[in-house]
Amino acid sequence: MKWAIFAVLVVAVLFLAYVRLAGHDPKRWHVDPLTAQKPRKPNSFFLRENAKAQSKTYAISAADLAVAFERIALAAPRTEKLAGSVDEGWVTYVSRTNLLRYPDYISVRFLDVDGGSQLAIFSRSRYGYSDRGVNKARVQGWLKRLDEALGL
Repeated sequence: MKWAIFAVLVVAVLFLAYVRLAGHDPKRWHVDPLTAQKPRKPNSFFLRENAKAQSKTYAISAADLAVAFERIALAAPRTEKLAGSVDEGWVTYVSRTNLLRYPDYISVRFLDVDGGSQLAIFSRSRYGYSDRGVNKARVQGWLKRLDEALGL
């Protein structure tokens, strides 16, 4: 019985080490939120046209929106840039969960539209089936801080 418990603990520790140390392949995770397909698992959130949530229009250029958004994203705990740039108008960030450090990927496109600019966002979990609304809550929190930073 002791060996079984020990084996389970070793497997758990190895899995947690893998989750924390596994690399991020930008070719796989840096996707365009305008064309990305909705995953079968309910561990993602879209903010784009033809999705349940749509972006509002900001009365600034897409370049200025990108700079403001990136400040918010990179100020978030355990978040870093994976690929892209504000100059390209398309960035993917990696944000890790608090306790187990599971990676979530947040791809953002900044778009010039009539009257200003909009965001398209695709946020999703790498592991697990359900994220219990974490991706949606993160995006909504970042958008709230963006509105505050822009004085909206």
